[in-house]
Amino acid sequence: MQTVAWNFYVSKPTVSKVIRDTCKIIWDKLSPICLPRPTADDFRRYSRDFQELWNMPNCFGAIDGKHIVVQAPYNTGTSFFNYKKTFSIVLMAVCDANYIFTLVDVGAFGSQSDGGVFKESAFGIALDNNELEIPDDSCLPETDTKFPYYMVADEAFPLKSYIMRPYPGTKLDKTQKTFNYRLSRARRVIENSFGILASRWRIFRSTIIAHVDTAEWIVCAGLCLHNFLWMSELISKSENATYCPPNYADTWDNNGNVISGQWRQCEENIIFRNMGRMGANNATRKNVTLRDTLAEYLISPEGAVSWQEAYITRGSF
Repeated sequence: MQTVAWNFYVSKPTVSKVIRDTCKIIWDKLSPICLPRPTADDFRRYSRDFQELWNMPNCFGAIDGKHIVVQAPYNTGTSFFNYKKTFSIVLMAVCDANYIFTLVDVGAFGSQSDGGVFKESAFGIALDNNELEIPDDSCLPETDTKFPYYMVADEAFPLKSYIMRPYPGTKLDKTQKTFNYRLSRARRVIENSFGILASRWRIFRSTIIAHVDTAEWIVCAGLCLHNFLWMSELISKSENATYCPPNYADTWDNNGNVISGQWRQCEENIIFRNMGRMGANNATRKNVTLRDTLAEYLISPEGAVSWQEAYITRGSF
């Protein structure tokens, strides 16, 4: 901002206002197109894509939190000071199977855990109050077992009927290991979405020197532009995609091995791989039973994939 102010002979506050206003306009114009409130049909479409691309039935998204590093805000104490010893705001987001963000919440204090941010986020509250158009339970493929639609998440999130998280601990049986592997495979989608966002919009690779409100609008504009450009390439089905070309995101071979995407090759991206902090995520018996039901399905003939047993037994997971 200071460089732009010098080059155009205007004040730095003026530059900041122009950037903030521009980002607001991008959000106002593009968010209804690129980040609309999902409908029941949208959730069903997300679920079909996750089943087709990542072999997770009834899954409508992958959720995680990402710390956006900002300059230490004035007079805020440790509110924005996170466990990585930097100051940040949190982007809590859900994406579909194609790296498109579908639900977002921007601006939570960096000192909060992912689970805490999700609980207080707008879409987290809407999910808890059943205010989103999540479809009714549907049968797992090739079975008569009814199962709710859900998101996949890491250990920082609570186990709920609409959130499936891994089994904790290391002494797991074969069924639990298989479940964790299959869930981790699908959950990498949100990690790749964040990686693509940070790689293409390089302001997210360094500390944002701006007021917190301005930083929030910069994030919102980046999300809209990410969805707009990537959706345009998906719709056109161009073989010469430039925003997210082939192999830019993680891929898998026929044996279930991960082939790291090109976005990971830059060392700066390491800071955007957020593991999150654990919270007191005590699950109800009903939700534990739901997870067990899904785990049993994933090792059944109807739900298993050909390579999962070899992948688990060879000690790669």
